[in-house]
Parts: sequence; structure tokens; C-alpha cells
Amino acid sequence: MKSEIKSKAFWRAVLAELLGMTLFIFLSITAAIGNEHLDEVKTSLAFGLAIATLAQSLGHISGAHLNPAVTLGMLASCQISVLRAVMYIVAQMLGATVASGIIYGVRPAGNDKLGLNGLADDVSPSQGIGIELLATFQLVLCVIATTDKRRRDVTGSAPLAIGLSVALGHLTAISFTGCGINPARSFGPAVILGKFTNHWVYWVGPMCGGVAAALVYDFLLYPKMDDFPERMKVLVSGPAREYDVNGAEDTTGVEMSSK
Repeated sequence: MKSEIKSKAFWRAVLAELLGMTLFIFLSITAAIGNEHLDEVKTSLAFGLAIATLAQSLGHISGAHLNPAVTLGMLASCQISVLRAVMYIVAQMLGATVASGIIYGVRPAGNDKLGLNGLADDVSPSQGIGIELLATFQLVLCVIATTDKRRRDVTGSAPLAIGLSVALGHLTAISFTGCGINPARSFGPAVILGKFTNHWVYWVGPMCGGVAAALVYDFLLYPKMDDFPERMKVLVSGPAREYDVNGAEDTTGVEMSSK
């Protein structure tokens, strides 16, 4: 843990999550609130393309999680340390709040939207949790599967695959819950507007979905042979072999590219 704190590459990765989340929220929510009536296809594509672009741009620095559910899934998969997970989530929440504040300040007069997530009138909180859980499950499963370094069959673009997964989640859930699948994305607008009605749904569903995807993949679909002590070592100190960002220091063991 001390080695990570002292590493400049670690702090670059945290900064990348902060910057990436700020850009992601600004680009995607601005696209979502641009029309008087919600365009589900446009919004879904905006969220998906934003993630794909930023994953390609920042994946080699931080892994481009840009989502607390993805970060928690990576933690459950023992691919990152507890310290990195905590710092990533803090950076993601801060980035989402900053971006939401910027959007609040630059939106045209008469436009009172900010992309605040809310349940449809006929959707209960328990139903919302189920929808958010399954939509996030497929996203985190896609992230873990496409970035699995044991695979040799992934020849396409991992960032594009992950971006399409985000778009798919929105196409599926946006009519029911507004599609959170990213607690930080839901957190930013809620903080700026001071509205937290059913906000817990957008944490419980995605976080449970992220953990479930990691456990199902690692223990049922494609089990890892790592010993338990090795897994615990990663949680404390991070992975032993990580990406070298500038030839001198390690940065992240979770790249958005197949190996």
C-alpha cells in the first residue's frame, strides 16, 4: 500500500479517473439534455461512444474504469488494490459532480434538465434495483471478459466493445430507471440539484451487479487458478506486473485492451 501511495503513476491514474469522469459526464449528459424530449437512441450512443473514446484515451493510464461499479467489480476480481479502488471511486464521484456543475452553469436559459435519474411512474424501487443490477452485470462482465489477459481470441477493440455494452445498457434500462449503471453518474446531478429520491437504488443495483459479474466470471465461467494468498496480496499491494506508462514506473494492471 505504501508503494502505491509513493508512486507517481498511481496518482496519475487517480487523476486520469477524475479527468475521464468529468469529460464522460459532460459529454454524455449534455447530449442527453440537448433535446426537449429524450432521444433514447441518441443518448445511448452518446454514453457508449464517450466511454469507448475515453477508454481508448486513458485505459493505459488508469484502466479507464469511469464507474464505481466497474471498480468494485475489479476489486472483487482481485485485479486492483483496496486503496486504488477507494481513490478511484472518490475521483469518479468528484469528477461527476464537477461535470454536473459545469453543465448546470452552461445550459441554456429555460432548460432545467441535468440528467437526473429517476424511476418511471410504474417502476418500484425493487424493480429498479433488478433492472440496474442486470444492466450493470452485462457491462462489468464485458469489461472483465474483454480485458482478461489470459485470452488470445479477442482481436477487436476492447474499448469499442465496452462502449457498445454501455450503449446496450442504456437502450435496455433508460425507459425504466433513466439508466444509471454507474453510481457516480447518478451522484453528480443529484448533488448539484439536491434531489436524492430513490438515489440508493442507483448504488445498490449497479454495485451488486458489478460484484456479481466478477464472481460469476472468476469462479464459474472462467475460473482463475491463482492461490488465495496471491489474491490477497493484490488487494493489499496491487498486481505485481503492471503497465509501464513511461518506462520507469508501474501504473495499472487493468488495461482496456486485449493481450
